[in-house]
Amino acid sequence: MKLATLCYVRKDGKTLMVHRNKKPNDMHLGKWNGLGGKLEPGESPEECCVRELYEETGLRVRNPIFKGMITFPAFDTVDDWYTFLFVIEDFEGELIDSPEGRLEWVEDERLLELNLWEGDRVFLPWLNQPRFFSAKFVYEDYQFVSYEVKFY
Repeated sequence: MKLATLCYVRKDGKTLMVHRNKKPNDMHLGKWNGLGGKLEPGESPEECCVRELYEETGLRVRNPIFKGMITFPAFDTVDDWYTFLFVIEDFEGELIDSPEGRLEWVEDERLLELNLWEGDRVFLPWLNQPRFFSAKFVYEDYQFVSYEVKFY
């Protein structure tokens, strides 16, 4: 089981995305993703969000907003991933050359045009809602199969 964060930094109608194009064996290679990563031992999801955003973007994040959680059974064909999703609107700093890929501020209305994981097209609009969600997204051999969600 893997615990991870997925974070979406937003400002002025744009969302900061990373085009994963730097690591040759990256399962996300060629995809556009939000930012984040695996929780370290003893770390809360919020602490992970703040740390990962600094490491991947150089931005100092304040007040991440917890929007929901997605379970990805055997997403990497081995482990179940439990992913905490955040939106960040309060931050400072300058973008760095990310070790994960090319960072770009993408206009929100263009997000769904990017080369995303298919499930991302489903949950990205949920980040705009005032309610919390808990979902399960099923992929088989990296192909999106189904999802279920409960809103609170």
